Amino acid sequence: MSLFRWQLVVSLGAVLAIWLLCQSAVWLQGYSLLMAPFGATLVLIFATPDSPLAQPRNVIGGHLLAATVALALLHGFGNGAEVTAAAVGLSILLMFRTHTVHPPAGATALVVMMTKPGWLFLLTPVAAGAIGLVLLAKCYHRYCAHPLRS
Repeated sequence: MSLFRWQLVVSLGAVLAIWLLCQSAVWLQGYSLLMAPFGATLVLIFATPDSPLAQPRNVIGGHLLAATVALALLHGFGNGAEVTAAAVGLSILLMFRTHTVHPPAGATALVVMMTKPGWLFLLTPVAAGAIGLVLLAKCYHRYCAHPLRS
C-alpha cells in the first residue's frame, strides 16, 4: 500500500480517538477523558507506534507520573511560577528514572497547575484516557493500519 494511504488511515484513527474522548463526557455523565496533552500523545501512538516514546508503559506511566507529581506540588505548595516549573522539571526527572519518558506528559503537569483539579483527576481524565488511548491505538494498528505499512 502507498505511504499516503497509510498516513490517511493513521490520521483517521487519531480522528476517531479524539471523537471518542470528546464523547466520553456524554457517556460518562459529565466525566470527560479529554485533555490537551492527549492530542500530542495521539501523534506519537498513531504516527510513530514503534517509537520508545509511544509505548504503553511510557504513555500511561508518563501521564500518571506527571499528574501525580503536579497534584502533590499543587496541593502542597500552590501553583506559583516556581512550583509550576518544579512540577514539569521533577516530572521529567522521574520519567527518566522510571523509563517512562513521554513528552506530552510534561504538558499534563502544566494542565494540573493551570486548572487546579482535585485528586480524582488521576482517574479521569488521566488514567482512563491514557489507558483508553493505548488500547484503541493497539487495536487500530493491529486491525486497520498495520497491514498498510508494508
